[in-house]
Amino acid sequence: MPEWPEMEHYRKQLARMILNMPIRQVIVNRPKSLNVTEENFRQAVLGAAIRRVERRAKQLIFVLDTDKYLLLHLMLGGILFYGPEGERPNRSTQIELSFGDNRLYFIGLRLGYLHLFDRSGLEKELSGLGPDPFDAALSPDRFRSMLHGKKGTLKTTLTDQKWLAGIGNCYSDEICFAAGLLPTRGPGSLNQQEGQRLYTAMHGVLHEALAAGGYMEMPLFNGDKLTGSYNDLCKVYDRPGEPCVRCGQPIVFDKVSSRKCFYCTNCQT
Repeated sequence: MPEWPEMEHYRKQLARMILNMPIRQVIVNRPKSLNVTEENFRQAVLGAAIRRVERRAKQLIFVLDTDKYLLLHLMLGGILFYGPEGERPNRSTQIELSFGDNRLYFIGLRLGYLHLFDRSGLEKELSGLGPDPFDAALSPDRFRSMLHGKKGTLKTTLTDQKWLAGIGNCYSDEICFAAGLLPTRGPGSLNQQEGQRLYTAMHGVLHEALAAGGYMEMPLFNGDKLTGSYNDLCKVYDRPGEPCVRCGQPIVFDKVSSRKCFYCTNCQT
């Protein structure tokens, strides 16, 4: 599932490609991916232009010049592609937005969605999310205080969107590895130094992953060499049995509260 780096990467790339161009055509192949009727969606979107592309947690927000908002959540298996019809991947699309010669293809939205909101509806929809990892108000002190009040494990804590929004299975493991902490640790058991390490690791891993275009494997557009580059840079995620890059011990695969989890039992404490 796309997480903070993937969605922030998509946001930055799309912001330079689709802003201020009117949407010339709307194709809906799966009405269940919408929260309104296909007719209402088409009436609201057709002819509108996207003024800004924003992100909140794992979701993208397309701000239309009609004061309407499209909220995208790719969920598990969702991806995006932008380009002309002749370059589209051989994948079924649920929604397509045409900007003239190029289209934005929403692919794999079997669990994901593209919902239409006004401002108040959007704020209500996002109201239950926790702070962004880079929220200006999320200081190291506040982060540590949030840890001390949280039950469960670091794995379940970092992936709890009501506690901290944007991190999922992949980056929770990568962050714990970078901090040298077992994802099975209780948040309240971390001392001040360990809490600071986790905070620093969170920012470092997410920045590194964003710079490498996240771990999504399919290019966003034809000729895109950046998207997905972080997949080869993961230290523990989906690396069961491979030698740890720090100590050489095999990476362990486990399940923590039904979530798959990867870590090194030797150099993570």
